[in-house]
Amino acid sequence: MNLFTAAETANNYVTAGVAKTKYSIPKMLVLGILAGLLIGFPSCVTEMATFSVTNTSMVRMISGLLFAFGLGTVILTGAELFTGNTLITMSLLDKKVTLPAMLKNWLFVYIGNFLGSMLLSAICAYFGWLSAGSNALAVSAMKMAVGKMTMPFQNAFFMGVLCNILVTIGVLMSLAGKDGTSRFIGAWVPVMFFVTCGFNHSIADMTYCMLGLFAKNVTAYASAAAEAGIALDSLTWGNYFVGNLIPVTLGNILGGVAVGVTMWYAYVRKAAGKK
Repeated sequence: MNLFTAAETANNYVTAGVAKTKYSIPKMLVLGILAGLLIGFPSCVTEMATFSVTNTSMVRMISGLLFAFGLGTVILTGAELFTGNTLITMSLLDKKVTLPAMLKNWLFVYIGNFLGSMLLSAICAYFGWLSAGSNALAVSAMKMAVGKMTMPFQNAFFMGVLCNILVTIGVLMSLAGKDGTSRFIGAWVPVMFFVTCGFNHSIADMTYCMLGLFAKNVTAYASAAAEAGIALDSLTWGNYFVGNLIPVTLGNILGGVAVGVTMWYAYVRKAAGKK
């Protein structure tokens, strides 16, 4: 077969998780920045592809089809993505890594993801990219950001849970492949599902929200958004952290850890017992 079994994949990830925790802090940050960019680019792609589309179902379908290529690029380049790294829980449960080592990886990879997303968002906002469609792209970006920042805490949290169940399944499905094509498709399908459903991914939302936050600082974009009736008062860093970043991140952690615990219990723990 051109695929690893589920048990082989789970045990392979345990080994990979150990290696991830041994990276130096600079390497975690650099690979985290890379992943922030690689998830941010498809976020920009979906914004550009859908800003003039008015049918909600069509917007989600287009976004799902296009955005889903992001995870494959992260995996095949070896970039470090916080949401996928919640699977290091399997290495922890197998007693191959310590809790401080896992949390260290999560922290610095998360910081790197944030920095990569911020860099991309700032460039797009301040150097004309959002001016497409006579600033209609900027208006669309700010509208999306407001929607993500004003979602009730519990909604953002549970949409984050559902999202990262699919993302981590995508990571595992990708790692089940033995060639580039199967690995890419394995990552693509679950991500396409979560984007089409409209679930929340903390790292993708970094770009979506910061595009809106930075666009607000550009007079032409802010004027266009005000004319379109966008609630610019809601576009604040405080609303971003409290209304999106914190609840979605916590939800992503729970969803990813749940998948990690499930896979460890089903495959890794039994394998250890047989040994």
